[in-house]
Amino acid sequence: MFDLMPFEHRARNLSNLFDAMERSFFSDLAPAGAAEIRTDIRDTGDSYLLEAELPGFKKEEIRLDLNGDTLTISAKHENTTEEKGDNGYLRRERRYGAFARSFDVSGIKTEGITASYENGVLTLELPKAVPTRPVSRQIELK
Repeated sequence: MFDLMPFEHRARNLSNLFDAMERSFFSDLAPAGAAEIRTDIRDTGDSYLLEAELPGFKKEEIRLDLNGDTLTISAKHENTTEEKGDNGYLRRERRYGAFARSFDVSGIKTEGITASYENGVLTLELPKAVPTRPVSRQIELK
């Protein structure tokens, strides 16, 4: 009978109940997109157009790495604001952020990838690789 039940139903205990409650409670408090790079990918015929939202990042803080058939977009920034006010008050705010996302580019002509960044949107043009077809020929018998 246990084999027919989904795995998550078998592992119900008090610890998992509190974990689920914490996830549901605090998930609403996290800012939208806090832990991910939101992307849109369009097929334009001979290429794909990838648009990744990276608001608040400078061009110098974005890195694109190609390792084999994996393209990784990563962005990291550190921002510190310090302000001295009256009565000995000091305000110092820090904001750190690091994001990364990887994509499979096995069907892409990697040497033709182009990238631009404007108004918080990273745009990559990923040209499709031309599929190789086996050459057909007749073999002569000797």
